[in-house]
Amino acid sequence: MLLCLNYFCIFAPKIYDRSPSIMTRVLLLTLTLTVLLHTAAAAQDYKQEPEYLALRDSMRYAFNDGDSARFYPALKALEDYLLEQGDLHQYYTQRCNEIVFNINQRRLFEAYMLGRKLSRELTEKHLDNEMYMAYNMLGHINSICGNRLAAKRNFSTVIDLMKKGGYYESMPPIYMNLVNVEMDIDPERAMALLDTAKIIAEKYSPDRVFDIETRRAVSYYNAGDMEKFLEGYKAYKEGEAEGKSSVHGRTMEVYYLASQGKTDEAVALAKEELSTDGNSIITNIYEKAGRWQEAYESLRKTYAANDSVNNVALSNSMMGIRDQLAINDMEKKSVRIRTIALTIGLILLALLTMAFFYIASTRRRHMRQLSAAYQHALEADKMKTRFIQNVSHEVRTPLNIISGFSQVIADPTLTESVEERQHMASMMQKSAMQITDLIDEILGLSLIESSATIAKEDVVHVNQLLQTIVKEHQETAPPIDLRVDSQLDPEFAIKTNRNMLSRIIHALTDNALKNTEKGSVTLKAKTVAQTLILTVEDTGCGIPADQAEHIFERFVKLDSFKQGIGLGLPLSRKLAEQLGGIITLDTSYSPGARFVVTLPFEEAEG
Repeated sequence: MLLCLNYFCIFAPKIYDRSPSIMTRVLLLTLTLTVLLHTAAAAQDYKQEPEYLALRDSMRYAFNDGDSARFYPALKALEDYLLEQGDLHQYYTQRCNEIVFNINQRRLFEAYMLGRKLSRELTEKHLDNEMYMAYNMLGHINSICGNRLAAKRNFSTVIDLMKKGGYYESMPPIYMNLVNVEMDIDPERAMALLDTAKIIAEKYSPDRVFDIETRRAVSYYNAGDMEKFLEGYKAYKEGEAEGKSSVHGRTMEVYYLASQGKTDEAVALAKEELSTDGNSIITNIYEKAGRWQEAYESLRKTYAANDSVNNVALSNSMMGIRDQLAINDMEKKSVRIRTIALTIGLILLALLTMAFFYIASTRRRHMRQLSAAYQHALEADKMKTRFIQNVSHEVRTPLNIISGFSQVIADPTLTESVEERQHMASMMQKSAMQITDLIDEILGLSLIESSATIAKEDVVHVNQLLQTIVKEHQETAPPIDLRVDSQLDPEFAIKTNRNMLSRIIHALTDNALKNTEKGSVTLKAKTVAQTLILTVEDTGCGIPADQAEHIFERFVKLDSFKQGIGLGLPLSRKLAEQLGGIITLDTSYSPGARFVVTLPFEEAEG
């Protein structure tokens, strides 16, 4: 995520209460004698000058666009102007903006060196009122390194120091930095911080309200509230048409494309406009689009980016700035003590570098296992949810029927005819069979996961088995033609596992009956060489060719209103494989569906 622009909150003018000797020492290396003659009134007036406003806006737009060619000249011109006005506070604010810009551009070493230089100058010039700037930079670096709790403490310290100094005009950007840290830790508190930032901005710096509201709209998308996000996007476009600019503008455009279902276009724009900062945004887009494999790949790239050399350099920068702050807190020890402390710091940096390299290499060795575990957890969670939903629905319906009719039959004042009571009993029996079939499917889960070899010692007369299955299903089947069309000899028998083969044919027949409202369901049998081919054909709704393999996955139901929990077909395929065969869907068959069971066999004596 890009860091917020500090300069854009122009500080309220301050009159520094220092003795002439101290003031002279502070300004000796940076200001001329003319700067010393500027009054507080002049400092107040320059902020309304067209020259200042033009310099400020030029740097602002270059910062938000990430344009280095425009930013550095604009920054230098603004810094020179502020030195001419004698406003050291604003001058060092721009120095902080340069550090933030380098961080956003992934020029981490340059940001580190600039941070060291800033901390050293503030210490040497005794600018205690500006020391919060160093804490602010430390907060940015901790945030980039993933140390969110430390970053939260840093930004909270900055806000406390700014309140003491009366810098309310410049507080909204610090709140925005704190929001970026809190959003992953406590989203509700983050939204409350946005409200606080807006209240302060409306009173002290109204031109920041647009950026705050744009950040709020981004948060609505991340929270999945698309209605509020689209309202925020509309407001953003209206503000943009008025010439307003926001550091979150490119993220808004990416999320808007995603909200319109243009996932691939959104990802392409994120890669083009957001660079490595877009990895987490791309992961978010893929997750909301339900494209889990691509979300996993994007997440893996994010992990790899976090292990890059950039993070090591940034961690070194954090250590250097912390050392400089420690020097300031120790009340400006002598040059010798500072030199010793800096030497110790460099040694620690070298040790930390070695430690980070070791940690990075260790993490890379385990990244593949962690990624696989992550994907497995996602799949397990989805399957658990589908299982619970399907089972609860399939059990509730027949239980309600049994419960309702049992209460009617138990009523001593029952006046229904024998035929009506028989109908009730038939419905209760049918519902009980549905629950029994459901339990059989659930128990079949263990068979799907089992790799054990099953015994194939039963002598099975195939024609008799098919006729028995047809007879059983005719008692509860809808009014369609259920028949057997066999080319086998009447006494043809094979050695196999009777229970497993019966389960396969039962499941395929049940599937055909569920999806056929009129017409016929036909069980066919023939042999080709030493292969038994069993076919279940129906004249039902059929199955799209692109779903030919998907239907054999667990808990898959193309029509969620049909009975069952989506285990019949995967269980049948697993059982067929354990018998040495295979089940396929004949995609050339129409109308309806045709499932083909191919089993090698050993003919048995009749």
